[in-house]
Amino acid sequence: MKNLYFLFLFLLGYNLNAQFNIEHSVYFDTDVYTLTKTEKTRLQKFLSSLTKDEVLKIEIFGFCDDRGSDNYNLTLSQNRANAIKGIFSKASFFPEKISTVDGRGELLLNIVDETDPSVIRALNRRVDIVISYPEKKKDEKEIIKEEENKILLENVLFITGYSYLTRGSKRTLDKVAETLKKEKFSFVIQGHVCCTEGQLDAVDRKTNKRNLSIARAKYVYDYLLKKGIQKSRMSYEGMAHKFPLGGSEDKDRRVEILILSD
Repeated sequence: MKNLYFLFLFLLGYNLNAQFNIEHSVYFDTDVYTLTKTEKTRLQKFLSSLTKDEVLKIEIFGFCDDRGSDNYNLTLSQNRANAIKGIFSKASFFPEKISTVDGRGELLLNIVDETDPSVIRALNRRVDIVISYPEKKKDEKEIIKEEENKILLENVLFITGYSYLTRGSKRTLDKVAETLKKEKFSFVIQGHVCCTEGQLDAVDRKTNKRNLSIARAKYVYDYLLKKGIQKSRMSYEGMAHKFPLGGSEDKDRRVEILILSD
């Protein structure tokens, strides 16, 4: 399928020889810089999934919500970043490669379509971890997946527990939309989740419904619709936790595009 071949090269090819980042976020309760048991377990799983070879650098950024004074928020966000640095050091995960530990204070989250202040504040109480590796050159056979009718959008990832994209993912999705406009095939957008028992779907923290994989697929569907992709070409479905990729859990918070026809 030649069209798919070039589309997939477009989506992955722009950074094949560059540095690539693996990102992970952990979340905190109000006014604290210690992790809950659940978040600590998520972080430990994330660390255990990473390869320690060839790490270039590790950056840690702390944030907090809009409650509290500027000085208080800066101190709290720095304490959160320092706490995560301490976990990296305790785990002996290249503490010498940590180049940035920065508390950035209050963050106004403008990447989600959300009006509930409690949800926005919960998403702001976090630390972002960015681990950089050198991107190894891949030949074409490595780039093309075995399933020739499916595209894995590797750089379109979601915030834990929500159908909101991570900050850099919208830029990638914009590139996807521009490329899809030039194609004619019909396709299904398939949403996936991580970290559930068996093959269950995950709970969408916004609605408290166990349909997060569907919500993620619909988010991408609506986004592409706004970008001019014809409704008649698209459908969406949730795949729950039926097809984990293995490795980092962040990679299972994903969408894939299943090609139906040229």
